[in-house]
Amino acid sequence: MHSFQAKPDEIDRKWYVLDAKGATLGRLATQAATLLRGKHKPTFTTHVDTGDHVIVVNAKEVRLTGKKLQEKTYYHHSGYPGGLKATTAEQLLGKHPTEVVAKAIRGMLPKGSLGKRLGKKLRVYAGTDHPHEAQCPEPWTQTR
Repeated sequence: MHSFQAKPDEIDRKWYVLDAKGATLGRLATQAATLLRGKHKPTFTTHVDTGDHVIVVNAKEVRLTGKKLQEKTYYHHSGYPGGLKATTAEQLLGKHPTEVVAKAIRGMLPKGSLGKRLGKKLRVYAGTDHPHEAQCPEPWTQTR
């Protein structure tokens, strides 16, 4: 009896569309990370990119529960002394709504080269339109 190991050239990739309208940020992010990782497939292999492409639409209408809009803080550093910048979720949703969703999803992916490859298969759009109609994306409706 041998364990199955997926090979990169044997992987069948699909495109899925997730609608963020009214969805809770964390629950949407776990679904997207699962699809990107390929954990919904029986051919899942931990060290191989077996996942699918994910398109998230309506990112500006994602929902954050509790006081997260005012209290959740995103940090980045300029690299200079005293260069720590802080932004609340409310400010980031107003300015760049796609970044809130993308950061939540990318934070659930593995760190390192595999996670960077998985992150390149994620597309997030603030509105309902996206330029990927040629890929024939399927709507993903399954929830846990």
